[in-house]
Amino acid sequence: MDNTVFGFTEEQITEFGLTYGVGGLILLMLFIVGHLAWQSKAGKMGTFALFLALTVGFVGFIAKYLIQYFLNIH
Repeated sequence: MDNTVFGFTEEQITEFGLTYGVGGLILLMLFIVGHLAWQSKAGKMGTFALFLALTVGFVGFIAKYLIQYFLNIH
C-alpha cells in the first residue's frame, strides 16, 4: 500500500486541516466573540476591546498565508 487515506497523503490531509479547519474555527470564534459582546451589552468601545483582545492571535495565522502567497512559497 502507498500510505494514503482515501487517496490523500498525510501531507495533503494536514494542509487541508490547517487551512480550512483552523480557518473555520477562526470564523466560529468571531461569531462567539460577537455573540459575547451582544449578550453583555458591551457597547461600541467594549465590543472593540473584546474583538481586539480575543482575536489578536488570528492576525498571525492569516499573515502566514498572505506571506506564503506573496512570496510564492508552497
